[in-house]
Amino acid sequence: MSLAETTTIVKRGEVTHDAFLGGRLTIAQPAKGFRAGLDSVLLGAAIGHSSGHLLDLGAGVGTAALVALVDHPGLEATLVEADPAAAALAVDNLATNRLAARARVVVLDLTASGRTRAASGLAANAYASVIANPPFFSAGTRASSRGAAARQMSPEALDLWARTAATHAAPGGEVIFIHTAGALPALLAAMQARFGAITVLPLIPREGEAAHRILVRGIKGSRAPLTLLASRALHTPGGRQFRPEFDAIFRGQDRLHW
Repeated sequence: MSLAETTTIVKRGEVTHDAFLGGRLTIAQPAKGFRAGLDSVLLGAAIGHSSGHLLDLGAGVGTAALVALVDHPGLEATLVEADPAAAALAVDNLATNRLAARARVVVLDLTASGRTRAASGLAANAYASVIANPPFFSAGTRASSRGAAARQMSPEALDLWARTAATHAAPGGEVIFIHTAGALPALLAAMQARFGAITVLPLIPREGEAAHRILVRGIKGSRAPLTLLASRALHTPGGRQFRPEFDAIFRGQDRLHW
């Protein structure tokens, strides 16, 4: 159901209000726990369609979708989030940033049955762009714990996310995931079973370092082969300053070109 339709009382903890895109967006998010950051901005900046309908799976407080909406005035969006508290913040963020007329938030576990998703208004074969930033670690696993990389979201869980994305993407629509580099084999397996024209963009902290994030895009109905792009470094050598390409993205002055 949409958040506006539910009567559940949502309890919210301490919240911060953070500027994104050089102040073009203000995002309310929990002070503790998962917090939107560079990954969310990159995901929102990665979409290629400037109009039509965007579906954000596991939207959290809505950062990625809001980035896309700000970058592309012709877009509308549906944000799907299972956690009512995060979904409530997403509704607030849309209102705060004057984007509520172009988006709605649906409180729903994206792994629910197709019938349940359809009853919530998520149409099959309907979205020009589908984006997702799945949880990097299984429930109960702290990202900082030793050996956590070995306990990432299972391939079966990632496959279910990809299946849901495939159901709702329009023919010719794009599906974009951002994830850890270690998840690439499982994510490729899930994507190649359903999409063509797979494009993989490895992101590295600095030149000469190993990739720590990947962006993977597939096109529904395409039969084009996979493309592995050259790695792109986020930071300048030996420092924390962003390279101009990414600095422009994070300041809201450009989008990701890939």
